[in-house]
Amino acid sequence: MNAPTPNIFAATPLARKKQRREQLARAVFFTMALLLVVPLVLIVTYLVVQAWPVLSWEFLTTNPKRGMRAGGIWSALLGTFYLVGFSLLVAAPIGILAAVYLNEYAKDNWFTRIVNLAVINLAAVPSIVHALFGLGAFVIFFGLGKSILAASLTLAIMTMPVIIASTKEALAAVPQSFREACWNVGATRWQTIRHVVLPNSISGILTGVILQVSRAAGETAPIMFTGAVFFKAIEEGNLFAYGLRDQCMALSMHLFTISTQVPDVPHGLPFATAVVLLGTVLFINALAIILRVWLRSRKKW
Repeated sequence: MNAPTPNIFAATPLARKKQRREQLARAVFFTMALLLVVPLVLIVTYLVVQAWPVLSWEFLTTNPKRGMRAGGIWSALLGTFYLVGFSLLVAAPIGILAAVYLNEYAKDNWFTRIVNLAVINLAAVPSIVHALFGLGAFVIFFGLGKSILAASLTLAIMTMPVIIASTKEALAAVPQSFREACWNVGATRWQTIRHVVLPNSISGILTGVILQVSRAAGETAPIMFTGAVFFKAIEEGNLFAYGLRDQCMALSMHLFTISTQVPDVPHGLPFATAVVLLGTVLFINALAIILRVWLRSRKKW
């Protein structure tokens, strides 16, 4: 009677041990992901449920009334768009150009390394420090007063290091062989950057812009010191109701105000304001992410 032929393709004890470790690692990482996602979903769901009785089109398009205890958030919503929009107009071009210089032109020496370290450190500075800087520099020294312009410049200074750092990383991710191929056919450094490096790094650059929008929309301290006010009545439905030298309301400060400073506020009003602020940030981020995915799909490498 012949002995059964051993299966040479059967998993060895060592292979089975590795598979068990792989399954354990997958379960641990999946659990960690759930621990991050589930609380977020629960928080958002709770906010929406509490805010649902108040949310309406009228809530978005009317000004606060009766000492913030009624009405909507039109003036705060429009002020937030002004602050985020103008800060983005300032921070994005300067931040991207600074990153291009640091990554493509600057030599690798002690001075450049200090500048890169300073950029990283500035990204971690608390917002209250930027608020005091904006108050001293833009409101007092440059004489802009408390205004949308001063608040937007303060937000731009606060968010610019993030744009510089993320743009620099995106530029560094473009293979060096792309640059060398352009130089070999006679292209200048700027032509290479403009036509090859920037188009292939635009998706990473948008990541920094997304982070800038999210942080600028949610900050309270910088705008509280430089341009935001407790209440300001403007023409409802007019998208140009604010001027650059005017003070404005903002969703983040409005939420802080009605949550801590105004008594007898209806229960759903702060939740509705928080949902609108969150939805505004998510909407802007979604548009930027869609654009980033589309641009990344056009890459040939």
